Amino acid sequence: MMTLSPTMWPVVWTAMRTYAPYVTFPVALVVGAVGYHLEWFIRGTPTTKQDERGTLEIREERRLAELAGRDSTEVISLKEKVEFTPRAVLERNRPEKS
Repeated sequence: MMTLSPTMWPVVWTAMRTYAPYVTFPVALVVGAVGYHLEWFIRGTPTTKQDERGTLEIREERRLAELAGRDSTEVISLKEKVEFTPRAVLERNRPEKS
C-alpha cells in the first residue's frame, strides 16, 4: 500500500477543500435518490388525493354537523354573555358591581 509522505498531506487537504463541492453534490444526489426509492419501497404506493382529507375539510364538516343539530335562531343575549367576558382589574369596570 502506498503511504503519503508528510510533505504531501497539505497538497491532499488543499485538493479536498478545493474540489469538495464537486464531490459532495453527486454523493448527496445518490444518497437522496436511494433514500427516496427506499422510502417508496417501504411505504408502498401512496393513497390517492381523493381518499385523503385535509385538516380544514375535517374541521368544516365537524362544525357543519354541530350546527345541523342546533337551532340557529336561539342565541345568547348580551346580558348573559357578560358573564363570559374576562374580569376587569379590581372589578372597577363591571356595571353590576359599581
